[in-house]
Amino acid sequence: MSFPAGLHVPDDVLEIARTLDQAGHQAWCVGGAVRDTLLGDDNTDYDIATSARPEEVQALFRHTVPVGERFGTVGVRTRRRHHEVTTFRRDVRTDGRHAVVEFGASLDEDLARRDFTINAIAYDPLRHQWRDPHHGAADLAAGVIRAVGDPKQRFEEDYLRILRGIRFAARFGFAIDPATWAAMQAAVPGLVRLSAERVHDEWYKGLRTARDLRRLVELWIASGAARVWLPELLGPPGAVP
Repeated sequence: MSFPAGLHVPDDVLEIARTLDQAGHQAWCVGGAVRDTLLGDDNTDYDIATSARPEEVQALFRHTVPVGERFGTVGVRTRRRHHEVTTFRRDVRTDGRHAVVEFGASLDEDLARRDFTINAIAYDPLRHQWRDPHHGAADLAAGVIRAVGDPKQRFEEDYLRILRGIRFAARFGFAIDPATWAAMQAAVPGLVRLSAERVHDEWYKGLRTARDLRRLVELWIASGAARVWLPELLGPPGAVP
């Protein structure tokens, strides 16, 4: 997949990016909205990654909400909507459920800590520049869910990524890269560390967005995730999954 010359970014997102840029900070659109727009799906819920620290973001905008300051995320309100603005960060340590992050990272370091290549694409809406160090555009074109870097490390950092990968595969009809799939299956025992609330939210996101519900269920079963959290999917006792 080749990148378009530019993306249609909502005016309020451009205002945030322009304010950050004029203050001397980088501002890149990242995450699901970039991915979805490249796939031709409407998504105006853009997140911004920036070199500005949380306190600098709060000082630049009149209306902000501390969404997750210790993780570097500030909600900026413009035109009756909130957009998340998050400082470039790197993980210092993680227990598979919660991460301790450090600010002062570069954009590339920030992208390197993301879960899947298709979610690690950044777009500068002011200069119409792209950053794709992990070849997410190629995986979008090929229809592949692939972990960023070492898949074993990515899942050990946050076991919820196993369920997110399954959700994305079912939503987009994508295949899962073999090395990523093997690492998912190996990491499944770590799912017991997650809270029921996080698993519940991920399961229902999957139900709402899956192109094929049967595939969603099949992936939960084949990965081993159903055995940990939704044994009802396996059928009555003695049934062969």
